[in-house]
Amino acid sequence: MQIAGLSFCTRLQQAYLLGMNWNHVQSLLRQHKIDAWLVYDFRGSNSVFSLLLPGKRVTTRRAALLIPAHGTPTLLCQGLDSNQFEHLQGVQKEHYLGWRDLHAWLSNKLGSSKRVAMEYAPGCTLPVVSIVDAGIVDLVRAIGVEVVSSADVLQMCVATWSDAALETHMKASREVARIKDDAFDYIRASLKKGERITEYMVQQRIVENFRAAGLEVGEPPIVAANGHAGDPHFEVSASNPSVIVPGDWILIDLWSRYPGFENIYSDITWVGYCTKNASDTVPTKHREVFETVRASRDAAVNLAKQRWNAKQSVQGWELDDASRNVIVHAGFERFVKHRTGHSLSPGPRVHGLGVNLDNLETHDTREVLPGLGYTIEPGIYMPELGVRLEINVYTDAAKGPVITSCVQDEVVMC
Repeated sequence: MQIAGLSFCTRLQQAYLLGMNWNHVQSLLRQHKIDAWLVYDFRGSNSVFSLLLPGKRVTTRRAALLIPAHGTPTLLCQGLDSNQFEHLQGVQKEHYLGWRDLHAWLSNKLGSSKRVAMEYAPGCTLPVVSIVDAGIVDLVRAIGVEVVSSADVLQMCVATWSDAALETHMKASREVARIKDDAFDYIRASLKKGERITEYMVQQRIVENFRAAGLEVGEPPIVAANGHAGDPHFEVSASNPSVIVPGDWILIDLWSRYPGFENIYSDITWVGYCTKNASDTVPTKHREVFETVRASRDAAVNLAKQRWNAKQSVQGWELDDASRNVIVHAGFERFVKHRTGHSLSPGPRVHGLGVNLDNLETHDTREVLPGLGYTIEPGIYMPELGVRLEINVYTDAAKGPVITSCVQDEVVMC
């Protein structure tokens, strides 16, 4: 969901810095029949609190931001932490001293409310949203208020992409694709020359290319040969890396973005086969697994587009089922190790706060809404090989689901 070219995340941050009002988020609360959104934090425990309040926040006591469906938002903090929020505008600031004051403030502010949203999910069905501790939920419930999940409002507020973020993501995707091609070219050229090449050497080449392109370098990429590719979170060894030789199967998972809070990662995974001679073809088993994963990936894309064209909503769990069912029907169910995809959203983490494609690890009932992005990355992981084909998708308000990354339809021959 876009407003004048800015995501809700950007708007909310600017609301504090520029004194803007909270009408947009409050309209979302009213739309969901929620009386208020209580964003509770203790020493940085709630990442949503820091997302809604830009700038350096080093709080030592409990704090809360209350956004009512109507009226002025209120920030409560302990007096010792008040200097952390002295420049905020467009919000009423109040202080407390002791726990009795805090309890009284909650009772006073929430006493007339019926439904209050918090970073909570019933039964922890969505761990990414279940942030606040059970004790504060108990305290709010004791006031006589129904606590509901902030999941839907949250993703519309902090997970939507701005126009600028989309443009920068597309630019990053082109660079990540180029660097991926360079990695496979490096393997191919080294094998052709008979030069020693390892997983670690390829990984470090990717890291160097990220830096040269001005891309953010966080966790290093995955370069996994043969059975290592069967581990979705394989970590390349710097001291004892595997040597890549002809006949090897290679999986490369790489992700990066341009620096900046609002910018979105490009996160892709490709696979390749190292030939022994020019007439080599991909082994039958490897080909079968690759084609199954490709069909699984495309099934999620197709359902997302079908629902959009039919003007019907689609939830994260449905896209996960559509993808994973292809793998199940092909007889590879026991080799599935994770959900189909994760959110891509503003912020420092590759895995964002929006809807995930998940009916395996969790049952994600959040809708895939305009302005949100996500990965589609089904995988089959065997002891001797692994295949994951990862792409990025953005739901455009006018066009619907748009693939923003490169797409692999054939095995790379090295």
